Order: sequence, then structure tokens, then C-alpha cells
Amino acid sequence: MPRSSALDVSFTSGDLRESFDWRGALASRSEGVSGRDPYSFCIGRADDGAAAEGVEGRYTPSTMNDPANGLLRISMSHGLPRCLHAVAELGIADALGESPRSAEELARDTGTDAGALARTLRVLSAEGIFEARDGAWGHTPASRLLRSDHPQSMRSFVRMIGLPVYWRGFEYFADALRTGESVQEKVVPGGYWKYLTENPEAARLFDEAMMGKAAGQIAGVLRSYDFSAFGTIADIGGGRGHLLAAVLQGAPRAHGVLFDQPHVTAAAQAVGMESARLRVHPGDFFMDALPSADCYLIMQVIHDWNDQKAARILAAIRKAAAPGAKLLLIECIVPEDSKPSWTKMLDLQMLTLLSGKERTEKEYSEMLRTAGFRLDRVIDVGMSTSILESVAV
Repeated sequence: MPRSSALDVSFTSGDLRESFDWRGALASRSEGVSGRDPYSFCIGRADDGAAAEGVEGRYTPSTMNDPANGLLRISMSHGLPRCLHAVAELGIADALGESPRSAEELARDTGTDAGALARTLRVLSAEGIFEARDGAWGHTPASRLLRSDHPQSMRSFVRMIGLPVYWRGFEYFADALRTGESVQEKVVPGGYWKYLTENPEAARLFDEAMMGKAAGQIAGVLRSYDFSAFGTIADIGGGRGHLLAAVLQGAPRAHGVLFDQPHVTAAAQAVGMESARLRVHPGDFFMDALPSADCYLIMQVIHDWNDQKAARILAAIRKAAAPGAKLLLIECIVPEDSKPSWTKMLDLQMLTLLSGKERTEKEYSEMLRTAGFRLDRVIDVGMSTSILESVAV
């Protein structure tokens, strides 16, 4: 795969424009990456000590040594993410440069109360987000991701999760627990996607959040997988084509097909995504035939749907795919252990708001087998995201 020049893909979403350099991601795919994955991230950690492996490999958090304290910590933990959401909303990380600053200085520049800000940063610093330094506050790797100018900024993602619509879903969580069904009609009548169409500011924040999150994930995909052997690559439910455009930059002999709903592919065309090597194919994967391709990409689409609808999507891809065609399912995988993982909470978020579901590797393997695919390998690309590489049989 050529690596002699920078691979630059510009994305436009509304009035937002971002540019990413994919050269380092492609180079490190074959050369190896040492140290910590720069595209991985962690939101929060167990505050009461490191994980311990108990008898027979069972996970026993250290808080089990003090059950009452553990329950107190968890019962009060609803305040922790709200601290994070507020700090992201108010741009605290943007106001903090390379040198530590006092709470008074930060408060003056962000229109906040110095005392309340210091107490909030004290809570977040215990989670590795910001750091106390001689009476002032400095950045950590996690807090830097809250800066608007970070190449893999997560500020918009954190702000999006702080929207009232996300929190209201958990007001009715007991109903979801009793029924196993989404409570979205109680929170957003007509569903979450309808809510976004009726709330332009929320939709803009959603677009920014998905682009910021995808920046790290796409870089991880490019670093981890060689697409150069394929002639035609179809991205199913590929949005405005960010993933597909980046993949084609690294596979110069391949052509791409972007499949999504007509209004989505029209938006991709409007920002210049269509080219001689990338064509759009509007349609509905529940109703319309999918394009023929050597390789199918489907990134974080299946988790939006329950098992029945997810199976229909995979079956539609298999119907279009010739035997031997590759399917690269790119999703977060729920670990099959008792250790903390943000994907487990994401799974409950999908339950409350979208009727979707995060799944384990075993669950994905069975879904793929039923649809007519054989899971060959699972590739960790960082950010708790994996490529599940399968082949049509």
C-alpha cells in the first residue's frame, strides 16, 4: 500500500469542516505500533482500586471489601458524567492551555464560579480527567480529548451524551428493565431519528460527535486492515462516505459504492464525496437490493437494531454478495467478563433510546453464521472497536 504521501480527507457536515491525515495510520498498520494506542480512550475508571481476579477467574472489584462504600459510590455516580458533560459544554478544556491555570483564571474565562469549578475538577481529576498541580489545574491525555481543536476531539460526543434526551431515557429505565423494550416513545415520541430532524441544534451536535468519534475509529481501521486486494468496496449505511473515502485513499486500485438512504447520499453528493472512484447508491437496506462488491463494510449500523432487524440487514448483504466476498462488520464488542467496560453501558443506552443492542463476539458470530457468513477473525482497532472479518459461504 503506498505511503509516500499524506492521505488527506476533508469532511464537511453543515458548517463544520475537518481534515484528517491518514498517513500515520496506514504506515503503522504494517510497521506496528508500540506503546499505548493513541486512538483508544477510556471514560472513567473504577475509583476504588484496581481489578482483581478471584477464584476460577471471576472478577471481584476491590469495593467488594467494603460493600456499603461500593453501593454509596455507585448510587452517587450519576453526578460524575454530569460533571463531565458540563465541563465539555462550557469549554473548560479549551480555556486550559499548555501551562497549568488556577480555578479562578479558568472561571474568569469561562463564566463559571471558581469554587464550584474547583470542586468539579477535583471530582474529574480522580478519574484521570484534568490534574491538580500545585494549586492549579493541568491537562491529562483524557482532558485533552475535550478540546475542540484536538484531531480526535470527543468534546461534541460528550456534549451529545449530555443532552436531556439521553438522560430522560434512564428516568424510565425500570420500564425498560421490566419489558425489555425501548422507552423512546415516552422520551421522544416518534423516535430518536425524528427528534433529530426536528431539533437542528441537536442534529448538528450529533453530526459533530459522530465525526469526532469516527476520526479515531477510521484511523484504527486503516491501520489494522489492508484493503488493497479488493476491486469493489461497498459501504452499507455509510453515511456521508467518510470511511469509504478514507479506505479508497489507501486502496488506489479499488472503486467504492456508498449505499444509504436517498437524503443521506444526496448530502454526500452535496459535499463532493462522489467521484470517478466513488459512486453513491441510494436505497433502503430493508427494501432494496444492495450493490454487488468484493468487500462489504458496515460500521456501527447493526448495533442500532434489534436482533430481528439486524438479521434482515445481514441477510440482505448475503443475498447481494457472491460466495467468497468479504464482510467487515465494524462494531464495539461487549466483553464476556465482569470487568467494567463502557460498552456495557452503551448497550443499555441502546436499549433505552433506540431498541438497539451491543453484542458479544459469540452473538455476532452466531448472527453471521445464520446469515450465511463465516467469521474468520476479530481485529481490535482501538476505541473498544473491532473489525469482525467474515466471508460469504
